[in-house]
Amino acid sequence: MAIEIKVPEVGESITEGVIVEWHVADGDNVEAEAPLFELETDKITMTVQAEVGGVVSIKVGVDETVEIGQVVGSIDPDAVSSVSAPKVEAHAPTAEEKPTAEPVAEVEEAAETQDDDRLMPAARRLVEQHKLDPSKITGTGKGGRVLKQDVQSFIDDKLAAPTPGDSVAPEPAPKPGSEPKPDREPSRDPSERQTRVPMTQIRKRIAQRLLEAKNATAMLTTFNEVDMGNLMAMRAQYKESFEKEYGIKLGVMSFFVKAVVDALQRFPEVNRFIDGDDFVENHYYDIGIAVSTDRGLMVPVIRDADKLSFADVELAIMDLATRARESKIGLDELTGGTFTITNGGVFGSLQSTPILNPPQSAILGMHAIKKRAMVDEVTDGIVVKPMMYLAMSYDHRVIDGRESVTFLKRIIECLENPERMMFGI
Repeated sequence: MAIEIKVPEVGESITEGVIVEWHVADGDNVEAEAPLFELETDKITMTVQAEVGGVVSIKVGVDETVEIGQVVGSIDPDAVSSVSAPKVEAHAPTAEEKPTAEPVAEVEEAAETQDDDRLMPAARRLVEQHKLDPSKITGTGKGGRVLKQDVQSFIDDKLAAPTPGDSVAPEPAPKPGSEPKPDREPSRDPSERQTRVPMTQIRKRIAQRLLEAKNATAMLTTFNEVDMGNLMAMRAQYKESFEKEYGIKLGVMSFFVKAVVDALQRFPEVNRFIDGDDFVENHYYDIGIAVSTDRGLMVPVIRDADKLSFADVELAIMDLATRARESKIGLDELTGGTFTITNGGVFGSLQSTPILNPPQSAILGMHAIKKRAMVDEVTDGIVVKPMMYLAMSYDHRVIDGRESVTFLKRIIECLENPERMMFGI
């Protein structure tokens, strides 16, 4: 009896998704817990696995929208697949079998068929689109199957690989005023004046949430700047011993997380949100860290950040960010934050206005560290300092201007005197 393959429940607020890739072909034999397809929802992308082993029958194709609970295929545990890769058997020629070019061509054709059978549907489309030789692509899927990401990695490596002449003759320096050439040529037809690409479910949800945040809150932003000199000096002093002790580098973000927690504890009204006609104040500190992925912005949450050490925070950030970019993060790790930090500085931004992440009432925006000429408050002399602009957006219905300014100033005090966070003063 065939077992139905259904779209699983992935969260109370998620009602549909899109099948972006099947890891198996119709008629394939699969084992229990083998990956079947990738489901992209408005929050996460997840891999759906086989409940039992057997022969797969696919009913819904790639790029189709499916509802939670919908049947997209089935697995027959009692059937045996007739689909198998052709085998090339070698044997010694008899007297009547003289070697010619024709048998060689047959062997090559059979080998190409074997390579083609290794391709997953999404990978096959990419191979055909770029006219690639599948025999040169290493498959990382089960049984050596070539997945979509294997083909994309092959394309990236091919584009990045230098030509034979590159190792002999270095590229001449660009002439003054000339624009550098792009690293990659566009894949579109040069004659096309427009292209149309459908929005992903995640991108649609991001757009919806951003619009809701702008329309449903009284958002205001306050700006300030922080001298990062002491913090950078402390990092430089302890970075080697820190990495040796904990196996991870001491980054800037852990200081910001700790500074935000300190400020939230001193200004609990910032840790509130509106629910109907009530203010709900959180007495815990789950800090969201905005992470840019190829599918859009995600905000994984560091739980109970007040109870974590600097090393624990750094490890949590690295783990959550890595799994978010690899689409291996769970929905429960993207919900429930009380405050968000976003870092536009990694892309070179000097100033920006971050948008709230509802139902949270505030968000802190970090920016690039730049050396600037500043007036020393003690000597009145001009000194060069590593400065960063900070921006805090907040819901004015919840937080008044005085609280927002003093909250941000407390963060600055902690960052400019990082030893305060170490000693809790």
